[in-house]
Amino acid sequence: MGYRIHFTTEDLARTRVAEAPLPLSELGTAVRTLQDRSRPVLFDAWRSRVAGQLPAEARMALSLIPPVGWSPTFLNLPRAGTPEELLEEVRGTPRAVIESELAAIAARQPLPRWAHRLPGDAALLGQLLDGLGRLHALLLKPYWQQITGYTAADRSVRARQLLGGGVESLLVQANPRWIRWEPPVLTVRMANEAEADLHLAGQGILLVPSVFSTRSFVDEDALPQPVVTYPVGHERPLQRLSLLAPGGAGPAGPASSAALTALLGRTRAAVLRAVAEHTDCSTKELAAAVGVAPASASEHATVLREAGLIRTVRHRNSVLHSVTGLGVELLNSPGSGGSR
Repeated sequence: MGYRIHFTTEDLARTRVAEAPLPLSELGTAVRTLQDRSRPVLFDAWRSRVAGQLPAEARMALSLIPPVGWSPTFLNLPRAGTPEELLEEVRGTPRAVIESELAAIAARQPLPRWAHRLPGDAALLGQLLDGLGRLHALLLKPYWQQITGYTAADRSVRARQLLGGGVESLLVQANPRWIRWEPPVLTVRMANEAEADLHLAGQGILLVPSVFSTRSFVDEDALPQPVVTYPVGHERPLQRLSLLAPGGAGPAGPASSAALTALLGRTRAAVLRAVAEHTDCSTKELAAAVGVAPASASEHATVLREAGLIRTVRHRNSVLHSVTGLGVELLNSPGSGGSR
C-alpha cells in the first residue's frame, strides 16, 4: 500500500522532470534529513558540520518540519528561483491557506504550540521565514553548485529514459525502491506510512530529483501540478565522499597547462577537461571528444573516477560521465590555466 496516484493518458503526456533544483523543496528535504539518521555514510559528515551552527531562529522551522510526518506545503514552493524571492512569496500566503494546512496537520500529529498563532501573526510568520532563510544559508548555499550538478546529471539520465522508453520508463526507474508503477497507478511508499488515492485528472506530475532526499515524497497540493520527489542516484562510494564537500567550485574553465598534464598525463588531462566541458557524456562521446578509442577513454575514465575527479552514472548499456567538485577544483586551481 502507499500513496496511489492514478494516471490517465493525458497525465502521462503532462508529466515532466524539474529543470533545476527547487530551493524550498530541497530545503524542506534537507531539514528532514538533518534530523534523522538515515544514510549515515552519505550525510553524517554534513550533519556534524552544520549541527553546531544552527541559529536560534532555525529551531521554529525544525519543529514544524519533522523528520517523519507532515509539514506545511505553503513553505515548500515547488519552483526555481532565489531563496529570497521564494520566501517573500511565501510571506504573502493567504491566512485561510495557512489555517487550512495547519488544521490538516493537527488532525494527524501534534503541532508546536506557537504554530497555532501563525495564521494571524505576521511577525511570527516573519520569524519562521527568517529562520528558513538562515537554514538555507547553512544547509544548502555552501553546496549549491554540487546540488545543481547532481540534479543536472540525473535529469540527463531521465532524458535518455524518456527517449528510450517514454514517460512510463521514467516512472518505472525514478526510484524503484520506493516507487512502483503498475499502469495506470503509481504507488509511492511514504516515510509517514500515509495511504491515499490521488486522481490527477489531467494535471500530470512534476518529478523532482533531490540530493538530500532519502525516500520519496508526494505534495499533492503543489501548483501547477502535484510533485513527487525522489533521491538522485549515488551509485558509487567515491561519489559519496565528495558529494557534500563545502565550497565546491563552479563549471571548469579551460585548463591546458603543463602542470595539469604533468600530474595526470596528456591524455588523462584531456579526458578530465572533456568530461568537464561535455557534462553527462557517454564513453563513446568522450572518446570522440578526445580523439581516442572508446576502450582507452573507458580506461582513463576509470582512473579519474577512482581518484574522485569524475562521477559515473549507469544508464542501460551506457555510462554517463560528469566532473566532481574535486575535479573542478583541480581544473580551476592556480597553475592549471583555469583559475577564475
